[in-house]
Amino acid sequence: AHEVGHHVQNLLGRSAWVHAQRNRLSQADYNQLSVRLELQADFYAGVWAHYAQRSRNVLLEHGDLEEALNAAAMIGDDTLQKRSRGHVTPESFTHGTAEQRARWFKLGWTTGDLSQGDTFQAKKL
Repeated sequence: AHEVGHHVQNLLGRSAWVHAQRNRLSQADYNQLSVRLELQADFYAGVWAHYAQRSRNVLLEHGDLEEALNAAAMIGDDTLQKRSRGHVTPESFTHGTAEQRARWFKLGWTTGDLSQGDTFQAKKL
């Protein structure tokens, strides 16, 4: 579902806009845009789960959404860096923390409202 979120971003031109900023920004600033892009894809994945849960055509089993939240937490930049390096370097994050990823997915899942997922305008990620 996260990759479907990226597909939506491609269709809306958001991915192209972010990638066009690569040479205009410092690496740390570009990483921040990348985090916002990834968190929005997590949000869109949650929106998909929201509607899939109500659909007769898509079968979500009990525990699938909890598993998705756990997966989001396991692939947070902080979790991955701590596991691989033993320390965390926030300015190098490109996907967001475990907490951020789970929170944005959950926001999409609970609201199903695309207007709630503008991570580029959000003050708190």
